[in-house]
Amino acid sequence: MTKYVINGGKPLNGEVTISGAKNAAVAIVPAALLVDGPCRIENVPKIIDVTLQLEILRELGVSIRLLNASTVEVSGDCMPDAKIPYDLMRKIRASYYLIGVLLGKYHKAEVAMPGGCNFGGIRPIDQHIKGFEAMGATVSIREGGYIHAEAPNGLHGAHIYFDVVSVGATINIMLAAVLAEGMTVIENAAKEPHIVDLANFLNAMGADVKGAGTDVIKIRGVKKLHGGTHSIIPDQIEAGTFMAAVAATGGQVLIKNVIPKHLECITAKLNEMGVEITEFDDSVLVRRTGKLHKANIKTLPYPGFPTDMQPQMTTALCLAEGTSIVTEGVWDNRYRYTEELVRMGANIHVDGKIAVVEGVTELKAAPVRAFDLRAGAAMVIAGLAAKGVTEVEQVTLIERGYENLVEKLVGLGADMYRSEIPDTVSNSMATAN
Repeated sequence: MTKYVINGGKPLNGEVTISGAKNAAVAIVPAALLVDGPCRIENVPKIIDVTLQLEILRELGVSIRLLNASTVEVSGDCMPDAKIPYDLMRKIRASYYLIGVLLGKYHKAEVAMPGGCNFGGIRPIDQHIKGFEAMGATVSIREGGYIHAEAPNGLHGAHIYFDVVSVGATINIMLAAVLAEGMTVIENAAKEPHIVDLANFLNAMGADVKGAGTDVIKIRGVKKLHGGTHSIIPDQIEAGTFMAAVAATGGQVLIKNVIPKHLECITAKLNEMGVEITEFDDSVLVRRTGKLHKANIKTLPYPGFPTDMQPQMTTALCLAEGTSIVTEGVWDNRYRYTEELVRMGANIHVDGKIAVVEGVTELKAAPVRAFDLRAGAAMVIAGLAAKGVTEVEQVTLIERGYENLVEKLVGLGADMYRSEIPDTVSNSMATAN
């Protein structure tokens, strides 16, 4: 078992470079299977979710070459009938993008039900299935937790209206539609930056995708995609996490390799909280010297405030003067982490999708754990802000989406390190508890 040990209470200062976007990478890496010929992907984040996807591609017989620390070349046809180990597929939610890819190119797919973060409930894929069926596929859930989809005569274009805005369903239907016969129209589509990045990748390989970034996406199917090169956009949420960390700890940090427009909703809230932010072409300077002010936040689909930034910002608001109201407008049961913050001295009351945060003067160090990826990032921020030594457990959840997080924070002056506990010790501790 690995944990982070953080000696907090110190401001962050310096420069940090943001990695490629996790949510774009986990869509673009499997999308490379649609391409005939070598496909070079740059600015790939070195995170657990991408590593798992590359392992899955290898299980499918695809050739993977790591050209450098952040560049991957994917080439060669896959073996669509290859049985991917269930345990491997269950570790990552984005494994379901293989349904759209395999169905679109090989007209059949069998993929385990998605795993990834657990917010206390399930992440339904009914909108994905609705789209596949509209395009002529038959979809069923088979014994062992596998989703089976097939379209013996190939997929055809369709007009698909999502009942709810779904990033995953939007991406999956885009992947299935690029090689389908005719035009596919997606209405009520998600508009996140990584959806635009996926469309740019597909178009660079010869696809015909229009409207990404709006709520109507039109995909005209083509016969095949050709090889090419694409660089993944910077990670909006990683950048926002460092911005929230500066807000919570104080200090001044230049955050490089960002697209400031993608951060506008985060920047606006931090300004409201008394954090100074200066934008440059591809970087932002974040500075906090005074006290934090209260603010109200409601998460919404892009361009609204991102749900993946809710735990980090709520942690910063724990140290703001006054009462802040946080409303979760995307996922149910995403406040499990607040129990850990309360143990550190935070004053938070949760009622359904609303959290009432009464600001406190300081947080106190305590042993805590990561319930999911972004909640884990929130625990790190809390540990950085709290005086004393905080230990964060279950950090593999954090490393699903953050590249070299410890090293980057240490570079900003954080006093923290990764601690490895032998499994025999951790198992005996669990038994004792």
